[in-house]
Amino acid sequence: MHPVAMQHGNPIKIAILAMGGQGGGVLADWIVDMAEHAGWWAQTTSVPGVAQRTGATIYYLELLPEADVQRAGRPPALALMPTPGDVDLVVAAELMEGGRAIQRGLVTPERTVLLTSSHRSYAVSEKSAPGNGIADPNKVLEAGRAAAKRFLCFDLQDLADRAGSVISASLFGAVAGSGALPFTREDFEATVRRAGLGVDASLRAFALGFDAADQAPAQPEDIDLTRPVPATPDRAASPHTQALLDTIKRDFPACAQPMLTAGVRRQLEFQDAAYAQDYLRRMKTLRDLDAQHGGDAQQWALTCAAARYVATAMAYDDVIRVADLKTRGTRFDRVRQEVGARPDQLVYLTEFMHPRLEEICGTLPSGLGRWLESSKTFSGFVERRLGKGRRMQSGTLGGFLMLYTLAGMRRFRRSTLRHKIEMDGLEHWLDLIARLTPQDYALAVETVNCRRLVKGYSDTHVRGGGKYRQLIAAAAQLAGRPDAAATLRELRNTALANEKCGPMERQLADKLAA
Repeated sequence: MHPVAMQHGNPIKIAILAMGGQGGGVLADWIVDMAEHAGWWAQTTSVPGVAQRTGATIYYLELLPEADVQRAGRPPALALMPTPGDVDLVVAAELMEGGRAIQRGLVTPERTVLLTSSHRSYAVSEKSAPGNGIADPNKVLEAGRAAAKRFLCFDLQDLADRAGSVISASLFGAVAGSGALPFTREDFEATVRRAGLGVDASLRAFALGFDAADQAPAQPEDIDLTRPVPATPDRAASPHTQALLDTIKRDFPACAQPMLTAGVRRQLEFQDAAYAQDYLRRMKTLRDLDAQHGGDAQQWALTCAAARYVATAMAYDDVIRVADLKTRGTRFDRVRQEVGARPDQLVYLTEFMHPRLEEICGTLPSGLGRWLESSKTFSGFVERRLGKGRRMQSGTLGGFLMLYTLAGMRRFRRSTLRHKIEMDGLEHWLDLIARLTPQDYALAVETVNCRRLVKGYSDTHVRGGGKYRQLIAAAAQLAGRPDAAATLRELRNTALANEKCGPMERQLADKLAA
């Protein structure tokens, strides 16, 4: 442990940064309760903020020993909010909140101990970015190593999950293990016991957090951003699934097998075994093309890229899939765990639903869906009833049954308008790849990778799909040019870097005119 160094007369100043539901207020209350039981003066305030992940709040605490108050001969005047450059301990319940503390100047190399969990709760802007919008966590680690006197960073959410508790308990243990506060481990544990709720689980999480902080290196290492794809499904494979896995091992190059296995698993979850067989049938066609025109010489680049993007193209996000995800028992269990609900408590989820006309018609048989989509009367009715969105509780019987019924429509998915649109687009894309591969292998690979722009559902899907279709059209026009592959890659990178289509369209016009 690293015992805290205090100056007489100066309070210990603590800033806790947490998002909604992460127990920042509980952590602040525990610290205040512990200090007051030890005979200290303690004060806590909260400064609510606005963030894209349910709202981030800064809890600010100042602690002062009674001996210093007696020495001064008057009650202390404690501050209500943190001042940049004047904070002793910063605790962040999520990595990017630690980054926000550094940005605000709350972390300084002369005095601040920075303690943050390494896990991520992604912002809306990260999830809805055209490409991979996830911020680089190692940039926060680099900044923390430079900005803090001592920097501790490890996955406190994982420790809490392993203990069956919440992150506030593992954070409290990490604060104790860091030695940043002049209280004993017994003082910390007694505080948890006085709280009286989930004591055993909280103490388990506390112990894990304590040990992690006590044994932490002087500086945290970078986070490994590589995520290997598991070679086999998590559960024991059924005979149908095992037959599909055997096909992958027998008929495809080793470099593509992990992604193909993940692709098969996704098709099984999305639809059924026959649908997964369709996926492998399409992949065999591309593998044969690859073997003839690239293969080992190109490290099977076409097959490896297609294994990912054909899978995502076939297992698209539609209303049926969204309803399925929202009604899974694992989701309700996860939410109960996140909010720390007791077994005797009811938890209700309020869903914000904003279905567009296209999504409603997409769940209907293709002929009926086309007819209603072109009906001004029906579109006006949808706009009046659903134009501003609706809120519903999926934990109530009526709300759950409505979503469960929607999820059950997966058996009819192949006959829906949305499926027809998606499969027509998929076949058009695959036909283009088949035409381009004999002419320009590199251009065919870049055309496969253009599918990266298509993601999500509703407005996010519309924006990405529009850019994707423009790039596919550009790939056909660029065929035969010596710089075709490099040009398409440059256009795709521009599309991924910009929310709007304008920059890509201007660059495309310039390239085609050249």
